[in-house]
Amino acid sequence: EATVAVRAADLERYCATYGKAVQYLDMNPFIGAAAKNTEERLKQATKEQKPQKQPQPKSGKRDKNAKNAKNGGAKGGGGDGVEKEGITCDKYTQFGDWYKEIVTKCDLIDYTDISGCYVLRPSSYFIWEQIQTFMDSEIKKLGVSNAYFPLFVSEDALKSESKHFEDFNPEVAWVTHSGDTELDKKIAVRPTSETIMYPMFARWIRSFRDLPLKLNQWCNVVRWEFSNPTPFLRTREFLWQEGHTAHATQQEADVEVKAVLDLYAATY
Repeated sequence: EATVAVRAADLERYCATYGKAVQYLDMNPFIGAAAKNTEERLKQATKEQKPQKQPQPKSGKRDKNAKNAKNGGAKGGGGDGVEKEGITCDKYTQFGDWYKEIVTKCDLIDYTDISGCYVLRPSSYFIWEQIQTFMDSEIKKLGVSNAYFPLFVSEDALKSESKHFEDFNPEVAWVTHSGDTELDKKIAVRPTSETIMYPMFARWIRSFRDLPLKLNQWCNVVRWEFSNPTPFLRTREFLWQEGHTAHATQQEADVEVKAVLDLYAATY
């Protein structure tokens, strides 16, 4: 797999060689505010081309309860109280609201009472399971083993790497109490796992015979300090995998990095 760049002049020569005329498309009508007018024009054209439906004979008064049941038991069609009869926000002028409407009406997520924390409904979790299944099998082909490290990180461990702590400190969520009792030392909810995993690496790697050490974990992380959370894109808690490896030489590490980058490209 590779990305190939072709100059317009080369493409024109290629098409001319095989007797194919080059057709240029003006994309400006599909960008920004102009896209709205284009969409309305295309909708109108489609509407005009549709054959008119023949009126159906009436078969008597319809039971109101049956109609409500068909629509999901609530006005607007959502048994859970969510309007499901159509998308009400405009994609081009209200993109943020349109996106949130899409992910809820498609039953991908639901909101909780904590900002930035969402429920992954079965449809979206199924997608995550497919990613897990594919990636897990592929990373094991690279000799990577799965492990699991704690959700909580001591403040001392997090501060042991000052640059790492400086980068993540603004978004760390801290546990300060156990019930009503204040803890002697606050504990961080992991924003990432380097400061948990690498002390273990130092404990387990005693000589070159212990290399390479290749570990991966499927887990959740919490990153708190931001505004305007967005489902799937910017959430306070999210699922991910993180792989960490140690190698005897820089060359071995570079080969591993390239292999994993190719795997991410194949996955996403």
